Amino acid sequence: MKKLLFIALLSLISFQLTSCKTEKKSEDNKENVKKQVKVAPYSLKTAQNTIGWTAYKTTDKVGVNGEFKKVNITNNGEGNTAKEAINNVEFSIPVSSLFTNLSDRDYKLKKFFFGVMDNTKLLSGKITLTDDKTGIATITMNSVTAELPFTYTLVEKKFQLNATMNLDNWNGQKAVESINDVCKELHKGADGISKTWSEVAINIHTTFK
Repeated sequence: MKKLLFIALLSLISFQLTSCKTEKKSEDNKENVKKQVKVAPYSLKTAQNTIGWTAYKTTDKVGVNGEFKKVNITNNGEGNTAKEAINNVEFSIPVSSLFTNLSDRDYKLKKFFFGVMDNTKLLSGKITLTDDKTGIATITMNSVTAELPFTYTLVEKKFQLNATMNLDNWNGQKAVESINDVCKELHKGADGISKTWSEVAINIHTTFK
């Protein structure tokens, strides 16, 4: 009887030792994985990004504000500094994320503006900083890739970009005419002329965590 108890006790101790070794090995593996995954100090994927725009209507050039609620970082976008994270970042913006605070306007812009463009479910591009104040955004829209010059400020963790896009550079005349036809009465000014401008102001705000 004593011999059986002794054997049972040895088996229990052996099981506990083996279990401890397995748990320790599992914890060591998790720690090694954590060490292998390096997180950059600055990342656009985790930053707060606001993609805003202002379009214009009537001959008085009345502004209509909107934004895109989603931006996908498709390449680069990380670095040891904010400038390094922004420079050469590639991105795409789903047109479906367009938002102007008026659902009827959102629908019209998606269907009668972007909807008449070629292959424009997404807007894509790349940002290149040329110096401490200016840069070039290479934008693909309506199956056209063209450059958009911009100015910017970068103060600590806050980046702000401003540009004026001429839609003619992306063969956007058809889309401008389309949205103006649909919104003809809404785009009339005091002079009775209905007009939608080809110019769109772009403003991007990024705050890194």
